[in-house]
Amino acid sequence: MLKLQKTLTLPQLVLFGLAYMTPIIVLGTFGILAIITEGSVPGAYLIALVAMLFTAHSYGRMAAACPTAGSAYGYVRHAINDKLGFFAGWAILLDYLFLPMVIWLIGAAYLASAFPAIPQAVWLLAFIGVTTVINIIGLKMASAINALLMVAQFLVLVAFVGLTLHYIGSDGSRPFWSLAPFLGEQGATMSTLMAGAAVACYSFLGFDAVTTLTEETRDARRTVPKAILLITLIGGLIFVAVSYFVQLAHPGARFDNTDAAAIEIARNIGGDIFVSLFMIGLVVGQFASGIAAQASGGRLIYAMGRDDVLPRQLLGQLGRFNTPVAALCFSALVALLALGLDVTTSTSFINFGAFLAFSLVNAAVVFHYFIRERRRDGHGVLFYLIFPLLGMMATLWLLSSLDKTAVLLGSTWLLAGMLWLVWLTKGFRQPTPAMRFNTEE
Repeated sequence: MLKLQKTLTLPQLVLFGLAYMTPIIVLGTFGILAIITEGSVPGAYLIALVAMLFTAHSYGRMAAACPTAGSAYGYVRHAINDKLGFFAGWAILLDYLFLPMVIWLIGAAYLASAFPAIPQAVWLLAFIGVTTVINIIGLKMASAINALLMVAQFLVLVAFVGLTLHYIGSDGSRPFWSLAPFLGEQGATMSTLMAGAAVACYSFLGFDAVTTLTEETRDARRTVPKAILLITLIGGLIFVAVSYFVQLAHPGARFDNTDAAAIEIARNIGGDIFVSLFMIGLVVGQFASGIAAQASGGRLIYAMGRDDVLPRQLLGQLGRFNTPVAALCFSALVALLALGLDVTTSTSFINFGAFLAFSLVNAAVVFHYFIRERRRDGHGVLFYLIFPLLGMMATLWLLSSLDKTAVLLGSTWLLAGMLWLVWLTKGFRQPTPAMRFNTEE
């Protein structure tokens, strides 16, 4: 019988998690966040970082208690019950289904801004088609392409920050250190910062992706929790630092095109030549992220089909290249919804599922450690009650800060999950189907 080999180390996990988060996304969504926060993007990222650190701590604690690849689904099922576990998995499915859509939508928006003669829909369809073909052919090809594209986006990100620093220094009228980027030129309110943080958390999606590699990690009970916290902290500091200098170079929130604001800033700091280089970096970054997101989403859809949580005959089969062709094509079909959505609504919609799953994982820590194992000394009260409750309150607050359309769409998704669970369990008379997260197939 085949078994997963435990070969991954802490540095490898951290690099995987940072690559999945796609640091260049801080530029891709800068204009949207600047409008929401009234010119205080780094302030929103700082709030998001603090909130995500509490949740990352809870993910780490549950990864140590339940070292399997099921992530939020496995943790909640293990600590609370199978039905809440199903809803945690259903919420995560929302992220995996729609994350590729948002990634491709952002890339298409920038390409449409650079080449206005070509409709955005054409770029979107190109992203979907090429990425789907690559993933159908197989993960080896996808991984090789992804590695090259990740190097390109990191180089562009470094160049963007370097030119921003040069632009600020050559201006002479702007100090390098100021609270204005965190608070806005006119003074941002807590409600605007929280609304911005609710969208900024999109950039953190994927910090928990390393939990899917638990069964392939050496000393997983120690390594995975450390990796989760390091990925969240390092990624968050990158987002805060980059957005700080960009906001310092471009105060306020006035752009010709909000969805492609970074092009305007790139032109100001580096001229037309750098705009071309930046576009290449951003597009390849989005392309690389889209490959990883669709591959992960396709695998989750396939796992749910194989285990009869979703229709087995339709989604639980492997294709000619030993890849989940039907699941990948289903992900591509879902992405076509981007033709009728904007970036802000799409991003908020995804965050609805993430915040719900994060809240349940925080609750799982309390149930497992504080209630079941009775870890109630000073250390236990702090780490297994106060921290997870703070994480739960932060994520629920962020959820309540999402726009009304996102909450409506997310609530509809939950209702669909409830109806599907009722059907699967014959009105709760049968056990909730259990998902296996192996990769032998």
